[in-house]
Amino acid sequence: MTSTPDPTAGPTGEGRGELLILNGPNLNLLGTREPAIYGSATLDDVAQLAIEAANAAGFSAECIQSNHEGDLIDAIHAARGTAAGIIINAGAYTHTSVAIRDALAGVELPAVEVHISNVHKREEFRHHSYLSPVCDAVIVGAGIHGYVLAVSYLDKVLP
Repeated sequence: MTSTPDPTAGPTGEGRGELLILNGPNLNLLGTREPAIYGSATLDDVAQLAIEAANAAGFSAECIQSNHEGDLIDAIHAARGTAAGIIINAGAYTHTSVAIRDALAGVELPAVEVHISNVHKREEFRHHSYLSPVCDAVIVGAGIHGYVLAVSYLDKVLP
């Protein structure tokens, strides 16, 4: 599990709280994996963009990427009581994981589902999300800017 702490934010809980930004399987390959679909930005670029947006809105941020479903679930569980909200790009787990869906529902935190590509213009199996029904918003097809849009949404709905 890869974690990118926010080097510019104060201690957790300072300001408006922390946003947990989760990225699932294969997103560690951003920048080299199917650039025609996902673009040339790397996961570090995504983390930097999301952290800057979070800090501008008064939040700290923690970015975690894992190719393992259980690690993502553990991070969601750990956010309960510590995070203000969750931004999640679960990658392929979006279309397969009832367990991640149940974890998001169980922690009762505002959550935004993000997809870099427009999944509705892709293969049929990508059109279904187990996560959307338990997320407060869904952003698809905006590239890595979708993470900024997710932060903006949470900025509007969180105190």
